[in-house]
Amino acid sequence: MAITAQMVKELREKTGAGLMDCKKALTETNGDMEKAIDYLREKGIAKAAKKADRIAAEGTTFILTEGNDAVILEVNSETDFVAKNDSFINLVKDLSSHLLKAKPSSVDEALKQTMDNGSIVSEFINAAIAKIGEKITLRRFEIVTKTDNDVFGAYLHMGGRISVLTVLEGTTDETVAKDVAMHAAALNPKYVSRDDVPQEEINHEREVLKQQALNEGKPENIVEKIVEGRLGKFFEEICLLEQNFVKDSDMKVKQYVKSHNATLKTFIRYEVGEGLEKRQDNFAEEVMNQVKN
Repeated sequence: MAITAQMVKELREKTGAGLMDCKKALTETNGDMEKAIDYLREKGIAKAAKKADRIAAEGTTFILTEGNDAVILEVNSETDFVAKNDSFINLVKDLSSHLLKAKPSSVDEALKQTMDNGSIVSEFINAAIAKIGEKITLRRFEIVTKTDNDVFGAYLHMGGRISVLTVLEGTTDETVAKDVAMHAAALNPKYVSRDDVPQEEINHEREVLKQQALNEGKPENIVEKIVEGRLGKFFEEICLLEQNFVKDSDMKVKQYVKSHNATLKTFIRYEVGEGLEKRQDNFAEEVMNQVKN
């Protein structure tokens, strides 16, 4: 399979490895991106694979809570300049109010609903596009409902570049829930606890770590012990409760939550543009020129 400059670029962005290492990894794995990531990790060249693409789109995220209901949403624009525009910000707030009231199950359903001002949501967004002069999209949202025994934690970082909504059970202390949300904004965990990590993902990580240890020349009789130790580090990286608390690194998040007699039920973290492709530029040509030299 021909290895393109775009493939090399994508692998470099996902692993931080050098251009030639990325090209070799793709060549060795016949262009399979996931296998190439594993190849680089096993060679100790790359860190843990980050499946989400680099942040590309502009816009904002937002959280609105009312009583036992909350909504977290992302609305995209073409430029950061527009994302800071008062008209755009008001649009986001109006959309969040509608979503929280109407509780649609999907973006498609939401776009067809009628708002309190009489506008269809899709038409309301189109009117803003005509006024602002940029493409605007309601990308995603999630509505969360809690009980009277729970508390929401809402944290917006950098004016909405990152938003995190948490739900804690067993406490009504909003400060505690917001602290956990702030932590999730900073460390970007994937799961609440290790119990939530799919077994397939654990097995895959164990195999990568095993091959990594063998490639480092570790004796086979202690490889399994090394793997289990590194697997613990893996859980610390991706599980919120296993991470060192950002406001007090001497304790885990689970210890902080437990000290307030609480339990973390869930968290939702949105970051503007995560997983969206950036506009293509001349970088691919630049990469290929370097690869050929």
